[in-house]
Amino acid sequence: MISREQIRIRDPYILVSEQEQCYYLYGTTDDNVWSGPGTGFDTYKSTDLEQWDGPYPAFRPAAGFWADHHFWAPEVYFHKDSYYMFASFKSEDKRRATQILKADGPLGPFEPISSTPVTPPEWECLDGTLHIDENGAPWMVFCQEWVQVKDGKMCAIPLTEDLSEAAGEPIALFAASEAPWTVAGGEEKNVYVTDGPFLFKNKAGELLMLAMHTPNNQPNERAVFIEVEEMDGTIRRKQ
Repeated sequence: MISREQIRIRDPYILVSEQEQCYYLYGTTDDNVWSGPGTGFDTYKSTDLEQWDGPYPAFRPAAGFWADHHFWAPEVYFHKDSYYMFASFKSEDKRRATQILKADGPLGPFEPISSTPVTPPEWECLDGTLHIDENGAPWMVFCQEWVQVKDGKMCAIPLTEDLSEAAGEPIALFAASEAPWTVAGGEEKNVYVTDGPFLFKNKAGELLMLAMHTPNNQPNERAVFIEVEEMDGTIRRKQ
């Protein structure tokens, strides 16, 4: 076993397994996450969040997998008796995108459930996260990245029941610049970043989004909570 402090990981995500009464830790685990080759994702297992077994190879790309670098930020969900991984990937000739993978168990091995990502192929996207709405319909909330549009957008897209592909067109929830707590970056001060959405309900039953932003006079990103709502079969930022 290794201690929490010994684990080298970015973009950590924890899956709580009620069946096993334990935790699984996933994240960006490649040696060089910026310019090195993508080798896969590892996972760790713990009963106390302090001491961990692993790493276990949760995903290793098969020959012919479309992406070759920037294997980032996996999230794993137990949904309809299977485990689904939402993760970001990129290649030299294809834009960054979110692909959905599937496994029988939380340790994997995870395999893509479709040959292509679910985000629009002409968009630079990342950080897809699963949301099941009040009608039981699956959605993916994700970011259209600032590197393409300058003003990063938080978007949502409906998924098919088996999560294998998009079931409709993406909708924009909000642009980063619309939030009062964001500050522009870049040389021309016209860049606004969206990162890392995650939807959940609080004890009052309100639907909230945990997301990342860059606050005024701060060099690093910070987490914020954003109220969202479901209306007419779509997800929107609550005004």
